Amino acid sequence: MNTWNTYTWKPASAKAGIIPPRANEAKDWQWEAAPKDGFHVLRHIYASIMLEAGESVVTVARWLGHSSSAITLGYYAHFMPEAGAGGH
Repeated sequence: MNTWNTYTWKPASAKAGIIPPRANEAKDWQWEAAPKDGFHVLRHIYASIMLEAGESVVTVARWLGHSSSAITLGYYAHFMPEAGAGGH
């Protein structure tokens, strides 16, 4: 179990109104699923910001633990500054 996510991230997110509060009868570790607002979203934000700032896709792929930069490109190519720049 990811204790940081369960006991720090989710309570803070609930207090901020980002995710629903835990039900009264729920155990301390029981939260409703909130995939679009979960801790994993920070990973996507970080990768997007790094690529928009011009960081190498190879470097970002390594930081994210992707087995190939092609995986990173598949998710994040639209954040790269040169994406869609028609001139060569």
